[in-house]
Formats: sequence, structure tokens, C-alpha cells
Amino acid sequence: MAARLEPFYPQLVELPGVTIEEFDPLLEEEIRTWRQSFDWDFRPSAELLRRFLQIRSLNGYALRVDRKLIGYAYHVCEGRKGLIGDFYLLREFAEPPNELMLLGAIVQGLMLTPGIQRIECQLLLMHIAGNQTLPFQQSLKRYDRYFMRIPREAIAALEPKNPSLRVSFLPWADRFSEETAQLVTGAYRGHIDSEINDQYRTIPGARHFLTNIIQFPGCGHFSPKASLVAVDATTGRICGACLASLVSNTSGHITQLCILPGVRGARLGYELIRQSLVRLTELGCNSVSLTVTCSNVEAVRLYESIGFSSLGIFPALVWEGF
Repeated sequence: MAARLEPFYPQLVELPGVTIEEFDPLLEEEIRTWRQSFDWDFRPSAELLRRFLQIRSLNGYALRVDRKLIGYAYHVCEGRKGLIGDFYLLREFAEPPNELMLLGAIVQGLMLTPGIQRIECQLLLMHIAGNQTLPFQQSLKRYDRYFMRIPREAIAALEPKNPSLRVSFLPWADRFSEETAQLVTGAYRGHIDSEINDQYRTIPGARHFLTNIIQFPGCGHFSPKASLVAVDATTGRICGACLASLVSNTSGHITQLCILPGVRGARLGYELIRQSLVRLTELGCNSVSLTVTCSNVEAVRLYESIGFSSLGIFPALVWEGF
């Protein structure tokens, strides 16, 4: 009688103990997935991960099946907050039990880290359904978000619309950073997105947020040429901003659009994003993407009216009070 073949069950391993040789096939598939799903060039981020793994400074967990890595998630700590920076499983293993095992491990690891009181993540490549019970549900809040995209042809058809207040549109410059941090804090005060990202709540936090999107490749390569601010002609102050990045040779991404509450409804948001979209196409983009919280109905309507359509929903997760 032939011996019964036992199934292989995933084992959790810590990322510092993983070698580049076994990590590379996982990264290579993830690079292809980002390109196919989002027209996003993940290679700069993958190279950064390789460097940290080589010096054993990439913290998190991987899943291994029969000496093969099938998934990983890493985290970074910023003060009292832990951030899950990436989360990916090979397509053939991207099933809820495996995702839950990996997610549970990295969340528990952060919860046990001294000083960590809050955990945030936005997981574009997670496949768990909205009604799925997630690890440590008692201290979890989930906010679903749309990934939206607009094609080059729709951008070309957009007509300019003058705002109903006197403003000047200026290309991005580093001198605008401090005032834009103040704008971000003012624009998101009491907003649902400040529950997802607590950096929006304070000026130091907003400064850090801007530094991340301008200097690091997580949201693509920041494009000063496609980013701009709106300056109120009466006060001389920045009242709106649209920041953009190049995420591949043919695709752009709107990383931030924010308007002061007092000037909303003046068509300022439309014109800011339209000008940024046009500039991105001039840089060679065939499409532009953005993400928006599903319950932010006003913003969703604006993006849909411009020509963006949703390609899918992904979760933003926050654990606090554990």
C-alpha cells in the first residue's frame, strides 16, 4: 500500500532569517502583479526591500511551505505607531487562511513591541472579503477604499473651469512644504481620513507625511512638474494643493488632493486635479490613478465626474486600544 502524502502546511518565519535567494522569486512575482494590476513599477521598492533584507533590518514575517517562501509582510515603527508596509502572497497561495495567518502574526508582533499603541496599514493586494473576521477584531477598525483610474483620452477631454475665487496656480517648490503641512492639517480636521492616517491630525505629522511621499518610492517618484498649489489672491495663503508621482513610465498617481474647508465648492479641487492630470500626460502618462475612502462621498463624486472609475476596493485597517 502506498504511503499517504501529507499536505504541506505553511510555517511562519521571521524576515531577518530569510535569504535573498529564497526571497527573490516572491518579489519577482509581486513586481509582475503590481504592473499587471495597477500599472505600477514596484522595482524601486523591491530593491529597497532587498537592501534591508541583506543587512537583516527588514522586520516582519514570511510564510514558508516546503522550503519555498509563499508570502511576507514587513513593518516599521514610528514612535508609538506601527505601520505594515507591505503584504503579499503568491497568487496560488493567496487564500484567506494563509492571509489571516500572516496578518495575525505581524499584528501580534507589533502589539507586543514596547511602546506601540496603534497599528495602521493599507493593503492593496489583500484578497480577504469585507465580511471576513480579521485578527484582533475587538480593537480593529476597517475602512474600505477605492482604487480609481482615468485614461489619457478622458484627461484630454477635460475642460478648464475657473474657480469662483481668485487664485493663482503655482508649480510645486520646496518652499511650499511648511504651509502645505498646515493646509493638510486644516483640510483633514475631523475628516474620516484622519482616522485612517493619524499624521493628518498634527502639523509635525503632516510634515512627516509630506516627506514620505516626496522623498521615498512607496507612492512612486514624486513629480514637482505635475504637482501644484493654489494661492488665494486675497490672503496670499495656500488654500489647496495637488501632489502627484510617477509610478511607472506610463502611469501617474495623485498622492494628495486637499482643499481648505472654507473654499470647498468653488471648483478649486476640479481645476487643481485637472491641471495635474494634464501635466502627467505631458510627462508621458497614459493613465493616472488615485485612492479614496469609499465613505468620502463628496470626493468620490468629484473623481467620477472628472472621469475616474473604480478598479477595485481594498482595506485600510487600524488597530488601537489593545
